[in-house]
Amino acid sequence: MKTFAVLASGNGTDFQALIDAVQKGKINAQIACLIAGKPGIYAIERAERAGIPAKVVCKRDYPDAAAFDLAIRDALMEARVDFAVLAGYLSILGEQTVRAFRNKIINIHPALIPSFCGMGYYGHNVHRAVLESGVKLSGATVHFVDETADTGPIIMQDTVPVLDTDTVESLAIRVLQKEHEMLPKAVALMAEDKLEVAGRRVIIKQ
Repeated sequence: MKTFAVLASGNGTDFQALIDAVQKGKINAQIACLIAGKPGIYAIERAERAGIPAKVVCKRDYPDAAAFDLAIRDALMEARVDFAVLAGYLSILGEQTVRAFRNKIINIHPALIPSFCGMGYYGHNVHRAVLESGVKLSGATVHFVDETADTGPIIMQDTVPVLDTDTVESLAIRVLQKEHEMLPKAVALMAEDKLEVAGRRVIIKQ
């Protein structure tokens, strides 16, 4: 059975969705560890309740981005995981980590890539930009991680309507619900070796 690490920076609701899916047998893999972006986040408490080891790797504890990147890479390698999942993780992974785990790191983004993504588009910033643009659909995207923010091959996407009455908060809630549905499905496919990267496309094998 494969194992994977989860990286999170905050409350960890996407992390909880993965914990629940593993416990219910919907993902044929085990969560080996949580790598927390900072101490004191609620995701760490979720890990403790589930009996999952947690390690804090905080960017501010390292002299530069390269050293931080190596720390993340080393933490994943020490855990001997088959792949990793970014679940509400706010730091950008560097080249060393991406190279070591090419097409083995999954991220979920709260918009329909290639719109409303890249540097600065995280959390409520995304939903605010969506509302200000006047688009009628938003949603979530699960994709592989490459060396640039939110540009890796797309695994799956799903939409939610943008309502005339929406606020940043109400839109965020509906997109997050979609994330909780999509991310476990993508991880389950990854665990079963059903994702094949062909250039910019991800083929889901039957």
